[in-house]
Amino acid sequence: MKKRVLVAAALAGSVLLTAACGGGASTPAPTGKGALAGVCPSTVVIQTDWFATPERAAAYQLVGPNGTVDAKKGAYSGPLGDTGVNVEVRLGGPFLGGQPVAAQMYQDNSITLGLVPTDEQVRARAKFPLTGVFASLQKNPQIVMWDPATYTVNSWKDVAATNAPILYSEGKIYMDYLIANGDVKKEQADASYDGTPSRFVAEHGRVMQQGYVSNEPYRWEHDVKGWLKPTGHLLVGDAGYEAYPHAWSVRSGELDKLRPCLQKLVPMLQQAQIDYATNPEPTNQALLKIAQGIPDGPPITAGGNTDSVKVQLAEKIIANGPGNTLGNFDLDRVTRAIAQVTPLLRAKGREVPDNLTAKDLVTNEFIDPAKGLKQQG
Repeated sequence: MKKRVLVAAALAGSVLLTAACGGGASTPAPTGKGALAGVCPSTVVIQTDWFATPERAAAYQLVGPNGTVDAKKGAYSGPLGDTGVNVEVRLGGPFLGGQPVAAQMYQDNSITLGLVPTDEQVRARAKFPLTGVFASLQKNPQIVMWDPATYTVNSWKDVAATNAPILYSEGKIYMDYLIANGDVKKEQADASYDGTPSRFVAEHGRVMQQGYVSNEPYRWEHDVKGWLKPTGHLLVGDAGYEAYPHAWSVRSGELDKLRPCLQKLVPMLQQAQIDYATNPEPTNQALLKIAQGIPDGPPITAGGNTDSVKVQLAEKIIANGPGNTLGNFDLDRVTRAIAQVTPLLRAKGREVPDNLTAKDLVTNEFIDPAKGLKQQG
């Protein structure tokens, strides 16, 4: 069974920017006042897929701790340093009205970048083609969690053997993969998860459920009344599911138009994630401010935010990709992800273009290969 990760408090502070080994010449970092003015949209709009949480913190890091919260719109905005442009980070979830991020991007042309998993890119490709330009997370934080006093689980094969109902959100492709892979029985999958611990607590741990390793295990143990004890979990990524959880993507047809902007902006996105991993507290405070200003989202606490960063680093959710570079895509991995989800989507009647390749979905063109994380000690 995957034990709860405990990491020294100094871990986040031990992550430093380092020159990556190899990778060719680096993209010059945008410097100087007004570096993006007239090159990027006057407001760079980033559409996220959920509420403001530490897994999405790189977007809020761009704005910084002094941004403005718009509760009605579900947005956090402010100047991007002294670059001459503003950033508006839009929350997802209920603020999307049930639409996937990809569809929302084609409905609202003001969106510059959207956070879309690569499996969702495959699902959307026929109608809403997107190109990922930055991978803020290297590993998927998605888990299935359980009560270790009720179930003994040491591997994914043990999950199927429990016959326990597994609560998840309708439409998650990873559940179709787990079923096809034999890790979950079809009759176990229960698509009634409402995002709360209510049923897990009410049934005294006799159900399993989806979650993020960087959120629910800490929250269930420390904050969920009626529970307040450890849980067990397995990462979906450890079942072999290859999708990147957050591909920061543009509409594919606008790639050429946005190229001058992306050449300067994408290294800033890389740096934002590096800065957050190195010194998360200012942005974690911003996440608290957003949660207080925009009600009805998941509970956000200072302790949960601090723990989330430690877990993301320890589990290599925030981590380097190929060549010790943060934010680049492994094209072979994307190819495998396409192969994993294409038959699953087609079996449900979804159109997936023939001969879809990694280069149709992502590009490393704008990545600065010299930007990466190094853990000391």
